[in-house]
Amino acid sequence: MATSLQTSSGVIPLHQSPQARPTTLPQTYRVAARILAANGLYKGDFVPDAMDREMCIPHFLRPMSIVAALKCATTGDPHLTSLLADQAIAVLALRLEVDGEGPLFGGIFDLEAHVDAWGDMEDRTTESAVAVLEAAGDASEVAA
Repeated sequence: MATSLQTSSGVIPLHQSPQARPTTLPQTYRVAARILAANGLYKGDFVPDAMDREMCIPHFLRPMSIVAALKCATTGDPHLTSLLADQAIAVLALRLEVDGEGPLFGGIFDLEAHVDAWGDMEDRTTESAVAVLEAAGDASEVAA
């Protein structure tokens, strides 16, 4: 995920292999699950202190929402999206229910909001979010 290495003699860019990013839905869900397992689930926004007013930790190392983890899995940045991340969010939104209902509208921002609403529920834990992402990976692999 790091794109450069800070040393005493300066910044050295690191090579990123094209294979380092997922290319399928199952891979995307599994990478996002690993990101959440390592960083933790964050509720209320993509990452804590998104405007960097109090923290200097890179965003991809902070706890993050499920939507941010899916974006980070495909781009390396929890704020950047990709077609694969949008597809993963859309498929996941249709699997999740919030107060017994699925997403109300089919636009990507509505689907993101639905996934975030599921993740923001009071009793939601990192472990349950990881489990849902792993189950989505398994289900999308079987469907493929």
